[in-house]
Amino acid sequence: LGNSRGNTWSRKHINYTTKQKEFWMFSFDEMAMYDLPASIHFVLNKTGQEQLFYVGHSQGTTIGFIAFSAFPELAKKIKIFFGLAPSMSVNFSSGALVKLAELPELLLKVLFPQNALIKWLATQVCSRVLLDDLCGNFFFLLCGFNEKNLNMSRIDVYSTHCPAGTSVQNLLHLSQVELKSPAFDWGSRKENMAHYKQPTPPRYKMKEMLVQTAIWTGGHDWLADPKDVAILMTMIPNLIYHKEIPDWEHLDFIWGLDAPQRMFRDMIQMMRKVQYAH
Repeated sequence: LGNSRGNTWSRKHINYTTKQKEFWMFSFDEMAMYDLPASIHFVLNKTGQEQLFYVGHSQGTTIGFIAFSAFPELAKKIKIFFGLAPSMSVNFSSGALVKLAELPELLLKVLFPQNALIKWLATQVCSRVLLDDLCGNFFFLLCGFNEKNLNMSRIDVYSTHCPAGTSVQNLLHLSQVELKSPAFDWGSRKENMAHYKQPTPPRYKMKEMLVQTAIWTGGHDWLADPKDVAILMTMIPNLIYHKEIPDWEHLDFIWGLDAPQRMFRDMIQMMRKVQYAH
């Protein structure tokens, strides 16, 4: 079970502390190019396995698409890429999280210095019983509503872990994402040249990702909008499975009460089929 850089469980660095701005100079580019490959190699080395199954949700799919298309040798280590609520563009997204990311950079840095506001909301507000519904709706506003499919008695637990923290740069990158999905734009030709050796951010080469990919999507997903997903499907060269669950929102994939019956069982069956074939 991986932890994205900058969240509650991933805030250590050899050279920087979380109080230094250098620590927060990352987006899902760095997660895909450094963190995910390192995590996969770590797991394989520890277990002695040659391959593994990768399950990603939302940003977890984003970094999977980027890493597996950029590193063919890494892609060979993935038996199946399970993508839940996949996100590679937000052209049609109506979620509040995307609208938040569209705020000017300076305002974002004032509102969310190292994600302090969301952390305060989770630990100081959502832990109070009478405000459970408010916090539930806060997260639904970010990603979508489906209160009937969520264990509302667990809201205080969920909210202390999610959102778990990220960088302003990651939010800015989210606002930059378009159909062809460029890497992070550093804001000037000079900065882009320093990072990429070209004046504009490079495009991800999605169609070069040959990993077997199985996708689950939600018909009411505000963040991974069905129209964005439809475009994404045309860019996955080795799509072996796709299931849309018409009434699901973005968070149903991880917290949905009916997720075991409607998704997890199918995933496990696919894993077993691959295992038995070998």
